[in-house]
Amino acid sequence: MRLPCPICGTRDRREFYYQGAASMLERPVSGELDAWHAYVHVRDNPAGRTRDLWHHEAGCGAWVIVERDTVTHEVFGAVLVEDADAD
Repeated sequence: MRLPCPICGTRDRREFYYQGAASMLERPVSGELDAWHAYVHVRDNPAGRTRDLWHHEAGCGAWVIVERDTVTHEVFGAVLVEDADAD
C-alpha cells in the first residue's frame, strides 16, 4: 500500500507507523477511569472507510491523518494533523 504524505508525496506504507483511528486525537475530558480505559484499550475494527493516524517515521516525521478503505485498500487522501485541527 502507498500512502500520501502532504510534505513528501506518495510513499510506501513501510515508511509510516500506524497509530490507530484518528478519533484517538479526541482525549477524554474527564479523569474518570472508565473513560480513560475505553480511550486506551477499546478499539473498533471497522470494515470500510476510515480515518487513521499515521506517523511518517522513516520520512519527514509528520503526523498524518489518512482516509482509506480497509476492505479495498483504496486511499482517498491525507492531511497533516495540524491542518485537520483547523477544520
